[in-house]
Amino acid sequence: MNQSQGIIRRETPADRREAEQLTREAFWNVYRPGCTEHYVLHVLRDDPAFVPELDLVMEKDGRLMGHIMYMRARILGDDGRELPVMTFGPISIHPDFQGRGYGKRLLDFSMERARELGAGALCIEGNPGFYGKSGFAAAAARGIRCHGEPEGQENPYFLVKELKEGFLAGVTGVYFTPAGYFVDEAAAEEFDRSFPPKVKKKLPGQLF
Repeated sequence: MNQSQGIIRRETPADRREAEQLTREAFWNVYRPGCTEHYVLHVLRDDPAFVPELDLVMEKDGRLMGHIMYMRARILGDDGRELPVMTFGPISIHPDFQGRGYGKRLLDFSMERARELGAGALCIEGNPGFYGKSGFAAAAARGIRCHGEPEGQENPYFLVKELKEGFLAGVTGVYFTPAGYFVDEAAAEEFDRSFPPKVKKKLPGQLF
């Protein structure tokens, strides 16, 4: 990626607060009044499943415009096999830069880096319209379901992508979301108070 499109590099400790701030801006009032994604980012950096090599920022003219982070996860196969996979998120593009393809560029770059690091497949929960453009498809079509979901129930937002051809061949089973993604609401609320105040709004289309 050339400089005019923004550069992608590893996050440094000096970037962390700015990355949390842009994540907060990106998700505020999108899925719920306020958001917790910046808190998730904050706590996942200390999680054993965190992949530091895939903690990436996109920068343009000295300003952070995007961020993505990856976590190790697993699929427990119905045949007893345990397959190591990865997941990612939050992936954030600052509102000033949304709608211009930066999110897809950051995602595609990071997925290639994940493949180089040995990841065979990615499992995520997200918008099929966005992630489908980068090759994700419904996990249910492969017989893979999220932990806690009834067998046979299709979740159109649970998606999978092979990074190595044939990695999931013949695999059916249960995907386990890393525990760090399950948010302590009170702790998230307390963390948010360390940022400038923003108005929480209940808007049409929010999930929560």
